[in-house]
Amino acid sequence: MEKDLRALRIDRKKEQLSSGMDVIWRILFSILLVAALLAAAYFSFFRDNAEKSERLTAEVASNLPEISDDALSSDVLIASGYVVAHHKISVGSKVMGKVAWVGVEKGDRVRMGQLLVKLDDREYVARLNEAIAAQGAAEARLTELEAGSRPQEIQRAEAELQRAKTELENARLEWERFQKLLESGIVSQQQIDDARSRKDTYQAAVRVAQKNYELLKLGPRSEQIAHGRAEVERARASVDYARALLEATEIRAPISGTVLERIVETGEMVTTSFAGERGAKSSVVALADLNDIQVELDISQSDFNRISRDQNCRMTPEAYPDREYRCEIAEISPEANRQKATIQVKVQILEPDEFL
Repeated sequence: MEKDLRALRIDRKKEQLSSGMDVIWRILFSILLVAALLAAAYFSFFRDNAEKSERLTAEVASNLPEISDDALSSDVLIASGYVVAHHKISVGSKVMGKVAWVGVEKGDRVRMGQLLVKLDDREYVARLNEAIAAQGAAEARLTELEAGSRPQEIQRAEAELQRAKTELENARLEWERFQKLLESGIVSQQQIDDARSRKDTYQAAVRVAQKNYELLKLGPRSEQIAHGRAEVERARASVDYARALLEATEIRAPISGTVLERIVETGEMVTTSFAGERGAKSSVVALADLNDIQVELDISQSDFNRISRDQNCRMTPEAYPDREYRCEIAEISPEANRQKATIQVKVQILEPDEFL
């Protein structure tokens, strides 16, 4: 009986093993079920979003203007350089002198013709006054020549001629009287020779007086008048030259622009670039038009074939990365830098503003 009861006892090890396997299968089944649900939700969500995205893209594209191929194409070349003024002007002096006044500072904006620097002009004022006086003398002489002889001068010449004729007549009568007395022996041959010499002298004086009287009646010769006119023109040219030197003591702006540098100070000597003097300067101010600016670039030889004259481009300064400027290639240097294997290219900025 006891053996039969032992045979009827339940085996707990087998029962525990069977129960563990059921739990594992149930867990795996749950995981697979959750994964299947997640996969179905995932594909359903992204399919709907993809359809919405395609509809939205189509709608936006239908409302956009047509874009050119140039706008969609990538940049041909990207390079960095320096923004510089297209033209820099070193304003110099035409005359030598000491600086008496400076009217600008670095960074000032000036207009064309504005007075920048004034030199001491006392010496040039004296030269101008001297030239004006010489011109007046030359004009007075020309007026005299063109007016001819005055009536008083003609009358005096006529009186001199009449006196010479009277003296000649007296000398001729004396000589003739001495000729008659020679036969009677009252006068000597020496007296007769002296009388004849006086007669010849007064006869020559009559001819001179006659010519002088005729010349005064005719007036100055055309050659004398022409010479007088030439003297007047020379005097006027001297006045213009002296006035130009005086005006050059006021140094004015040749263009409208910005003062880049103030070179001289009051009391310093200024000279021309051709007549150097120790301690003197030939330039007084440096100017530039900042509405005409360029970008200087050094392009590598491997990129030579990617640029050309008048090629459009864009520029963005590092100081203002959110600003973009239209520009075009204005100059390609005809000579390369052999050491760097680069060529200089200048890009003209078409619409610069106060930021640049």
